[in-house]
Amino acid sequence: MSTDSPRGILTEIGTWTSRPTAFLIVGLYVAAMAIFAPHELNWHSVATLITWLMTLFIQRAEHRDTQAIQAKLDELLRSNSRASDALTHIDRQEPEEIERARGD
Repeated sequence: MSTDSPRGILTEIGTWTSRPTAFLIVGLYVAAMAIFAPHELNWHSVATLITWLMTLFIQRAEHRDTQAIQAKLDELLRSNSRASDALTHIDRQEPEEIERARGD
């Protein structure tokens, strides 16, 4: 997958936000905000931070589920001698390319 295009960059950001590092960054942001701007902690900022965390939780769960499904499908393709291995690495392509390959 190429990160030279905006699509590639967006895909990489989506993958990156599913990593534990993203939670650490939000935690550091909250700590810095509490230390340097405690007067800015109001209901609006707390709601925004909760929304960010929920988004990261959802992204992580979806990424985990997608990776599990992909691993299962890869195993099925490897175990079936009649299956074509042409689609084994389709997950490395951009979503638009996958849609074209599916014929949608």
